[in-house]
Amino acid sequence: MSENINDLVGSSSKLAARIERGDLFAKKCPSRHVLNHVTSRWGVLILVALLGGTFRFSELRRKVGGVSERMLTQTLQWLVSDGFVLRRSYPVVPPHVEYTLTPLGVEVARRVEALADWIETNLQRILDAKYPVDDK
Repeated sequence: MSENINDLVGSSSKLAARIERGDLFAKKCPSRHVLNHVTSRWGVLILVALLGGTFRFSELRRKVGGVSERMLTQTLQWLVSDGFVLRRSYPVVPPHVEYTLTPLGVEVARRVEALADWIETNLQRILDAKYPVDDK
């Protein structure tokens, strides 16, 4: 994330005390960045995958088909910085890093999993609406 929270809401060391609830419709609300991280293509898939447990980077990359190393790294960094994912690094050679959901991450992952499940369950209806068959 190129902007920091002070850039978004004004410089204040008491930000947490001032924000009780985000406002997605406000141009400078930090909740927009969190929403972007969670609902991005890779954010949704990574969160849902991590509901299955703890994964190493390479395992997660195999699980989430099609994600590049760069995008997986960037998305994991966002999710870690937002407090949804815990990154554990073990001081061994070769490096061993694991990713798991935090309690907050489990909450948000279950919500996006419900959306993903709805899409999968209704895929035929969605495709029918997208590509209607002419009955002429």
